[in-house]
Amino acid sequence: MSVTDPHIKSEKRGALGLLTLARPSALNALTHGMVKAMAASLSDWAADDTIRAVAIRGEGRAFCAGGDIRAVQQAVAAGSDEGAALLRDEYRMNALIGAYPKPYVALIHGICMGGGAGVSVHGSHRLADTSLGFAMPETAIGFVPDIGSSHFLSRAPGGIGMYLGLTAERIGLGDALEADFITHAVEQGHFDAVIEGLAKGEAIDTVIAPFVRKVAPGPLSPYRRQIETIFSASSVEAIMERLDRDGSDFACTTAQIIRSRSPTSLKVVFCQLRAAATLDLKQCLTMELRLALRLLPGHDFREGVRAALVDKDRAPKWQPSALAGVGDVEAFFSALESGDLF
Repeated sequence: MSVTDPHIKSEKRGALGLLTLARPSALNALTHGMVKAMAASLSDWAADDTIRAVAIRGEGRAFCAGGDIRAVQQAVAAGSDEGAALLRDEYRMNALIGAYPKPYVALIHGICMGGGAGVSVHGSHRLADTSLGFAMPETAIGFVPDIGSSHFLSRAPGGIGMYLGLTAERIGLGDALEADFITHAVEQGHFDAVIEGLAKGEAIDTVIAPFVRKVAPGPLSPYRRQIETIFSASSVEAIMERLDRDGSDFACTTAQIIRSRSPTSLKVVFCQLRAAATLDLKQCLTMELRLALRLLPGHDFREGVRAALVDKDRAPKWQPSALAGVGDVEAFFSALESGDLF
C-alpha cells in the first residue's frame, strides 16, 4: 500500500522500518494525511519479513504535540465529516500499534501529548529523555482523553491516571516512568545509535541496554499517597470534597486546576476511566470515538479551542459552568448510529 505525506518520512533501513514525524513548525501535530501515511507504512512493515522492528521519532524540539485539534474544530464548524474521519483513522492506527506483531520503538523527546501518546505509549518500547513533557490536556479544551489513553490511564498505578485525566497536567520523565507510560530513560543523543543497532537486526533489548539510565523520582512522587486516596473517590464531586478537606498546598492547587476545566468533560472523563479499567484497547477506542463525536459539536469544545488556540486568552466560558449543572452523562457512551469503530 503506497500512501505518502510530505510530513512523514517513511524509510527502510536494513531490518528497521523508520517513521519520522516531519512537521516541526507545528510540533509534529498529526494531520489526517500523516495518519494515513503512517498507518500504510506500519501495515506494510507488519507483513514484511525483512523488517524485524519499527521505530518512530519526531523532528525539531518535540516528538508530537498531538492531533491537529484546530483543524478538527474547523471541520466541525464547517459541517464537514473530515474531523470524524481523521479520528476514526487515527484510532484504528492506535489499535494497530497496540497489537503490532514486531517491536515498536518510540524515541521520544520534548512534548508528547494527545495523539503523540497514541503513537508511542501503545508500542512495546517507549524511550524518552529528560526533556519529556507528557500530558493528556483534553479537559482544558472541553474534550476528553482519547487515542486509547483511557486504556493506559485507567491502568496507571495509584490513581495517577485519574489525576492526569481530570487535571490535564503535564508530567516529566520521572513521573512518566513511574506511571509506566515510558519504559526506558534514554537520552536523545543516543537515539541514532539505537536506530543503527535496530537497522542491523540486533535484538531490541540488547540495543537499548547500554543507553538506559536511572532518573530521579518525579515531582509527583511525594504526593502519590495523597493522589491515591483522593482520586479513588466515587465521583468528581467526591474528589473535590477530598481535595478541599485535605487543605495542603498540593490539594489546593490541584482543586484550583480542576475547577478551571470543563465541568462536562470532567464528568465524562471520570466515567470513561472507570469503565476503561475492564476494557481492552479496541473497546476503549470504540468508547472514545463515541465520546469524541458527541463532544466535538458541543459548546465546550468550540470554546476550549477558541480560548487555547485561537484567541489564546486562556479564559474559556464553559456551559454549564459548574459540575452541578452537568447532569447525567450516560448518553455520551451509547452506540453510534453511524456505526462504531470496529
